[in-house]
Amino acid sequence: MQLDKILHVEDDESIRVIVEMALADLSGYTLVSCDGGKSALTQIDQFTPDLILLDAMMPGMDGLQTLIELRKKPHCQHIPVVFMTARIQQTEKQEYLNAGAVDVIEKPFDAMTLGDKLNTIYQAYLSSSDSDVTE
Repeated sequence: MQLDKILHVEDDESIRVIVEMALADLSGYTLVSCDGGKSALTQIDQFTPDLILLDAMMPGMDGLQTLIELRKKPHCQHIPVVFMTARIQQTEKQEYLNAGAVDVIEKPFDAMTLGDKLNTIYQAYLSSSDSDVTE
């Protein structure tokens, strides 16, 4: 399976623009951008992504709270989530992974390689979850 649809949740508009250029324009992914957790919870009912790229620190509902709420929706329980954060201390990274994220990307990120990086993460997720899937 190929990575195609990505839901991006980020409160900083300038980062949303860079990610949109990196993922939609450069890499050709179908991208839906949300400015926060509440918006993501609304969008996810109309748009089921292959992967969710989630900012960790947002006002109102932070990334972890957003992930918890998304996981309550039956069709979102197995969508891989990648956190993107400037706070990358090992304890925080482990907290995101323990919460169910498949990886953590550090800000600032390289826009030129972001699409490839997410595809690599997605393919690794698929191959690790293949053993869980029964045909």
